[in-house]
Amino acid sequence: MSALSVPNTRYLERVGRDERVWLLFAIVWCLFLFVIMYVWQFFGSQRTPIESYRIEPSEFRTLTQEYVAGHQVGDVNGVPVTVPTEQGEAFLAARAFAFEPVLQLRRGESVRIYLSSYDYQHGMSIQPLNLNFQVLPGYVYVVNLTPTSTGEFGIVCNEYCGLGHHVMSGRIIVTD
Repeated sequence: MSALSVPNTRYLERVGRDERVWLLFAIVWCLFLFVIMYVWQFFGSQRTPIESYRIEPSEFRTLTQEYVAGHQVGDVNGVPVTVPTEQGEAFLAARAFAFEPVLQLRRGESVRIYLSSYDYQHGMSIQPLNLNFQVLPGYVYVVNLTPTSTGEFGIVCNEYCGLGHHVMSGRIIVTD
């Protein structure tokens, strides 16, 4: 058996000039990104204002069903198509593998969309605009939205929610 010995090389050598320059650059860049993250909150135009409230999923289901019953204007493949209320409010529910109802909005008119989930955590991404929101059961989120162009916009779930996640979709139709 051999005895342990101290290695002959020196492990702690002085850092070279090139390494110091790159290390300084990395630290300055990290500080810059940290600061700009907070500055962008006040001066950037991509921050989506959102309100949220606590609500029981069963209560949100009841409110959504009442909204659909009073504002349905048709259906697409068995999913009700609704228009906002006179106050400019609409309800959108996420449930296992579907968003419902289909919202029919008018271009240029602001709408407050009440968004929640009946069952699991979901994500809502409006495509091709790439607006993203977390959707959690027990919370209702109020998303203020003013459509600027007409057409059909797809809604996809961007948070894995189970085996049918890949088919979870919805729709927003914007008309003139």
